[in-house]
This record gives sequence, C-alpha cells and structure tokens, in this order.
Amino acid sequence: MTPTRRRGVLLVCFALLCGGLAASRVHERERRAEAAVGPLVSVVVAARDLPAGRRLGSGDLSVRRAPARFLPPDALRGPAGLAGARTAVAVPAGGYLTAGALGAGAPARGPRPLRAGERAPELAVAGAGLEGAAAGARVDVLVTTEGGEGEGRTFVALEDAELLALRPASAAETADGEALDGGAVGGGALATLRVTAHQAVYLTAVSASAREVRLLVRPPGDRRRIG
Repeated sequence: MTPTRRRGVLLVCFALLCGGLAASRVHERERRAEAAVGPLVSVVVAARDLPAGRRLGSGDLSVRRAPARFLPPDALRGPAGLAGARTAVAVPAGGYLTAGALGAGAPARGPRPLRAGERAPELAVAGAGLEGAAAGARVDVLVTTEGGEGEGRTFVALEDAELLALRPASAAETADGEALDGGAVGGGALATLRVTAHQAVYLTAVSASAREVRLLVRPPGDRRRIG
C-alpha cells in the first residue's frame, strides 16, 4: 500500500471514529433531555389556523410528539374519530387540540373493546379520592389486608391500569353488605378495570380477603412505575 493510500485509509477511519463519537454524544444529550422533561407522547395539533365553528377535516389536523408533563390535561392524543367535529373556539396553527376546544362538537368515544387476553373485573373500592376519576383514567390499585392483631399490610397490587367504568355501590354490593370508607353512595364504589387475565385472577384473590381496596388516580400522562 502506497503512503498516499495508507494516509487516505487512516483519514477515513478517523472520520468514522469522529462520527461515532458525535452520534454517541447526541444520543446522550437526547437521553438527558428526555429524562429532564419526561417521556414524549403523541398529541393532536392544528395543521392550520382553525376559526371557531369550523368542521374539522383530515387536512386540519396533525400529530406531533411532545413531553407529557407540558400538555393540557384534556389534550387529544390521536386524530381518530375527530373528522366532522366542530371547534368551539379558534385554535392557531400548531396549537393543541383539546376536548375543551372542541366543546360539544367533540365526538363521543367509549373505551375500546377488550382484546384477546384482556378482562374487565369489577372491584368494590373505597369511595374517597375518586372525585376526579372517570372512564379512561389510569389508576393504581392499593390493597390493605387484615392483620393478626388489627395491624394490616398495605401494598400496591396493580400499577397503571385503565379505568373503564366507575359507579356508586350500595351497601348490599360491598363486601359483607358493609359500607366502605369514602363519600360515594353506600360509602364505596364499583370500579371496572382493563387488565390481563392473570391480573384479573390476582385482583380477585387479593380483594376477597382485603379490608380495603382503594384506587389512586394518576395525573394525565404519568406512566411511571411506583417501584
């Protein structure tokens, strides 16, 4: 190999090494930025200025990624079912499409059907702390068991489950016909969750011997594990 060719090979190798180091630094900066602002999620934005009263078409909407912690609580995560909805207020280009911005024009959308392997068990839960809970919310299931001398154990039985439905429970529907703590009718509520078949069996088992089952509602976009 001639000196000129050897020098050319060395320059190519050096350029590849520099490129790899630069890519690694960019990836590390992206990782640090994501850790600082939180996970990115999809959100619907206006593709153009939308006046109040406009009936939405496919060209009016766009989807971008944004940190979940900075999004409005009622920001819409996908364009499915929005065609034909009417804006209640003006939305500037790039602005978030929210349920409030669509107002009464937002199409009514129920929970998606259960998929293969999913179950929807109904659990008697304490009514306290459920004022802001609604179908579609993400919840953690907290179970308190009876202890040998009145001192029970409290643990998280399930994290980040989807709440499908919530309704007040009468005393006859709660365990042993007794009211649970809280402010709903009968002191408790009946919650329907979307879980796997394995999780449904586990929740049924632990709730059967629990002194109290409580739901902890997660803030919108919070999908972190409790640990």
